[in-house]
Amino acid sequence: MNEITVRMAVNGRPHTVRTAGRTTLADLLRDQLDLTGLHLGCEQGVCGACTVLVDGLPMRACLTLAGACEGSDVVTVEGLEGPDAERLRSAFSRHGALQCGFCTPGMLLSGHHLVCARQPLTREEVSVAMSGNICRCTGYNGIVGAVGEALEDGIAAEDAAVMTRNHEE
Repeated sequence: MNEITVRMAVNGRPHTVRTAGRTTLADLLRDQLDLTGLHLGCEQGVCGACTVLVDGLPMRACLTLAGACEGSDVVTVEGLEGPDAERLRSAFSRHGALQCGFCTPGMLLSGHHLVCARQPLTREEVSVAMSGNICRCTGYNGIVGAVGEALEDGIAAEDAAVMTRNHEE
């Protein structure tokens, strides 16, 4: 077996892991680092249940080789934190955006990426942006509404902070 050493930060903590060269990021995170929040659904990159952030971008962990993440910063649902993550979780709760929970980690990470981008989006644009994550329970209305609300709240919070800084100067 061809083993490699992979060094990466996962949820802000450095890790050095020896693994088979063909190990996916999903398998490394779940089986070797015991981060089971990401789920494996289709294992073909279609469902989005295994979405994680790699260097700030949503990636399908089932399709990404662990070795390709050498030196990267990986965030799983267990490491999702900060004001934007709290806005998103609260909005998911208010909008009834989760039911069985299988897709939720991938939805939260994809949604978090949109919220952090601070790019104003219409409801239709949020829907398209989230379409790479499949949910069989909610019908997406709650999810799209929650992501849109968290995005608007994040933009408003940033605008308020800028106005406060400008006023103090």
